[in-house]
Amino acid sequence: MKTLMPGNGLTVLRNEMDRLFDRIWDADIPERRLGEWTPVLDFSETKEFFFVKMEVPGMDPKEIKISLQDHILTISGDRKKDVEEKDERFYRIERSYGVFTRSIRLPFPVDDNKVNAVFKNGVLTIAIPKAESSKGIFVPIKTA
Repeated sequence: MKTLMPGNGLTVLRNEMDRLFDRIWDADIPERRLGEWTPVLDFSETKEFFFVKMEVPGMDPKEIKISLQDHILTISGDRKKDVEEKDERFYRIERSYGVFTRSIRLPFPVDDNKVNAVFKNGVLTIAIPKAESSKGIFVPIKTA
């Protein structure tokens, strides 16, 4: 069946290269990859906030830990495998399970006390307000 899907190998190679480059750029961030899966995430910013949206379907929010220290946001958890019946026979297993850790270096100072996390429909959304000093200011020009 794989011979009928020629792009599959290229997709896997691209994903592995993306992970490799992510590790190179964030080499100084402590990251632990013990599991077989790494949840995907989006990291964005507005003038007031940083936002992280991570897909963690099938997880209980109680199994996810979020920490923020030294401008590094770390999200970790453990997606447990469903209990299988002994006489159950699988034809395909594609869902991944195990321990994960994702770390993101925040480019500006943030207000640690006002971080907010919401879990809805398998998506974890973290809103991190920027510190006043990182929002920038407008400098008026005076005439002499």
